[in-house]
Amino acid sequence: MRIRVDLGRQCLELFGKDGACIRRYAVSTGERGAGERSGSLCTPRGRHRIRARIGAGAPAGAVFRGRRPTGEVWSPEFAAAHPGRDWILSRILWLCGEEPGRNRGGEVDTMRRYIYLHGTGDDQPMGVARSHGCVRMRNRDIIELFELVPGGTVVEIFE
Repeated sequence: MRIRVDLGRQCLELFGKDGACIRRYAVSTGERGAGERSGSLCTPRGRHRIRARIGAGAPAGAVFRGRRPTGEVWSPEFAAAHPGRDWILSRILWLCGEEPGRNRGGEVDTMRRYIYLHGTGDDQPMGVARSHGCVRMRNRDIIELFELVPGGTVVEIFE
């Protein structure tokens, strides 16, 4: 299996072992576009792998801070009481870069930038670049993807 994220189309595709696309999801990537530098708030390009899978068994909408569940569950009312938060919900697929100097090591290290595939609030649009660099997905979609892909799955991000 492998995953491709198309920044231009704001789309994530999952390919099976036979190379056929088996799932397609609308996503939201970095509002500032593509880029690898730490602090840029851009989505890093290139070849990555899923380094860690976080949140197995958590309820849909479970709130994570620092990759740990807070015990809270997102709702529109909860979000209204906490304006401005960058919601990381339901599941986290933490990425690490595979290309030294491009998305691994130094000021361009995807893992040290805490770049994830993760769920977000239902009030956030998909198909529009609005994230702080991560790849945001609908909660139902990230939960489904999480169940389908093992750690080590290749994730290619391109423009």
